[in-house]
Amino acid sequence: MIILKSPDEINKMRRSNMIVYEVLERLTEIAKPGVTGNDLDRIACEYILKQGATPTFIGYMDYPKSLCVSVNERVVHGIPDNRPLEAGDIVGIDCGVTCEGYVGDSARTIPIGEVSSEAKRLLTDTRAALFRGIAAVSEGNRIGDVGHGIGRRMHEPPQVPNFGRPGTGPRLKVGMVLAIEPMLNLGTSDVRILDDKWTVVTEDGKLSAHFEHSVALTPKGAWILSQP
Repeated sequence: MIILKSPDEINKMRRSNMIVYEVLERLTEIAKPGVTGNDLDRIACEYILKQGATPTFIGYMDYPKSLCVSVNERVVHGIPDNRPLEAGDIVGIDCGVTCEGYVGDSARTIPIGEVSSEAKRLLTDTRAALFRGIAAVSEGNRIGDVGHGIGRRMHEPPQVPNFGRPGTGPRLKVGMVLAIEPMLNLGTSDVRILDDKWTVVTEDGKLSAHFEHSVALTPKGAWILSQP
């Protein structure tokens, strides 16, 4: 069942998502050569708790950290570790926050120092894909164009694969809140999951990028909850 949110519920989700935004802004400044995924995770967790919120990811299906940190060929769900970031890396940071019972969720991939022209284009194209998806969030369009539901839980119906077919699925209605998150690979779409049961990597070892916003469909159109 797709759960439609009231204006009050959407405003609560806005609060959660703005905490996520603040976390990602801080981490974008902090993520430099020599910084580790565990450093980023610690800083994020401390900030979230200070806001009176909780990190949604910790304990979700036994996930151990407050962030997903996915470097280079890691597509998504990378578990933060002690590997120092290096100049030329790209790092996807995905954050979820629960506040007043509602979840905020957003992600971005950032360059570490100077990166290759291929990596720059990958980041630009993935972010552009995100905003193409957001542009499709209007009443009467279909779920197949956009993302997955979000609300009191991090994943709610409807569920849509990243390669979902446009024009398919239920029609969008006012009150729907969707997390839209394209992931693009430089090589093929083939991926595999590491032994940690979480980290998804490209099969060919080529770079991958991930961007995400939580978006509410309101009577005035799409509202990106996870940016000012």
